[in-house]
Formats: sequence, C-alpha cells, structure tokens
Amino acid sequence: MIEDGGSARGSVTTVRRVGDTVRRPRGRWTANVHALLRHLADAGFLRAPRALGVDEDGSEILSFLDGEVAMRPWPAALRERSGVVELAVWLREYHDVVRDFRPPCPDEWFVPGVSWRPGRLVRHGDLGPWNSVWRGSRLVGFIDWDFAEPGDPLDDLAQLAWYCVPLGGRATGAGGEESRVRVRERLAAVCTAYGAEPVSVLDALAGLQEREARRITDLGGRGLEPWTSFLARGDATAIEEERAWLLTHREGLLVG
Repeated sequence: MIEDGGSARGSVTTVRRVGDTVRRPRGRWTANVHALLRHLADAGFLRAPRALGVDEDGSEILSFLDGEVAMRPWPAALRERSGVVELAVWLREYHDVVRDFRPPCPDEWFVPGVSWRPGRLVRHGDLGPWNSVWRGSRLVGFIDWDFAEPGDPLDDLAQLAWYCVPLGGRATGAGGEESRVRVRERLAAVCTAYGAEPVSVLDALAGLQEREARRITDLGGRGLEPWTSFLARGDATAIEEERAWLLTHREGLLVG
C-alpha cells in the first residue's frame, strides 16, 4: 500500500498518493479511461477507482482503493480457491456493467493502433494479481486501468486465469502431480464462477499470448515504451515459452 505522500513506480507510470486520492500522468487514453470509470460508478459498480478530474499540475485524480495489493508472496485470500472465485465474480460483474459503454474517443488508447467499434467490449487489459487490492478475504477492486482497450471479454478472463490461477511452467514445475491437480481445480473454479468453459478460456489464452508476444516484439522494435523495456527484459520470449507450456499441457488441464 502506498502511504499518504508516497509514490510507486509501475511498468507504465509513477503514481503519487495524496490523501484519499491517487495522482498519475495523463495521456491520450485518459479521456476514455475516465469515461469508463464514470460509467462504472454511475452503474453502482464500486470495486474500481473513481475518476475525480485533473489537478493543478495536469495529473489525473483517482480515488484511492485502500487495501493490500497482491504482490508476491500473495495474500492468503488469493492462495485459496475462494480468492480466484472472487476475482472471476468481479470480472463477470464488470463485463455485465461495461457491455453498453461507448468510449468518447474510439481510437485513443494506451496501445497504439487499437480501435473500438460497436460489438466490442472495453477490457481491463492488465488483470494480474499485482493490480488487485484486498482487505482480508475481500477483493476491494482492481486498479491501474491504463491498459484498458477494446477486445473480447474472453481475453480478459484468459488473462486473469493466466496470471492468477496461474497457468505456466513456473506454477507447476516443482510440485509434480499435486500442483497440476491444484492448477486444474483453480482453473475450473474460475471458469465456473465466471460462466465459461475451460476449453474456450485456454483457446483464448493461446491466442492472447501469441498477440502479446507479437505486440511486444513489434512495438518494442519500433522503440515505443514501455514495450522497448518489456522486449529488453525478455518478456516476448517468456510469453512464447508460457504459450508452449500451455499447448503442451492443454489436455491435462481439461480432464479430472
């Protein structure tokens, strides 16, 4: 948790806490993100920051979600099956609320070259545990909406499963069959809570990983940050390895 007056550096921006608010730099995507957060607030969806405007320095102002961010080691709640169920329920509720959202600037997102069109849903885009905020066993909400972009809702669910089940060689490599069974059970719990079939989620994840690796290679190769930094630290290669693991173990994740 950021203390009042403190700051924290993420993969995209540095944020400052001022009282019960968070200040972060604006970008061309900010109008869409603020419109999205206002849409959520107007619909009574409380488990996301509220957009509060712009300060005298030109930084955006967001409400502060008070709680523990799920960095490793994960909080106890997220290590339990009930924790991933809580995440999936949050995502289902978010997708139901955002389905009729229309962004004011359809072509202005953090990721270049992305456009909204009717029929597309605006996904959070960065659903890792590092953006989830917890208070005890209760999910307070998700923060860091900079990567919000139009897409398929299954991509959000696939990303959530990837990072929070989690799905990958590092999740099961040292634990043998017991770890593989646990991963399979957590995946099934996520899919049941959201209302999706595991096979559809795994297929969506394979596609998402392929596109993410290609995006890092393309945008990083053109010198665009933060993808240049992602490329330099080996993220594209790591994602390709995660995808290879997924394709190898796909059938085992679907049985039992």
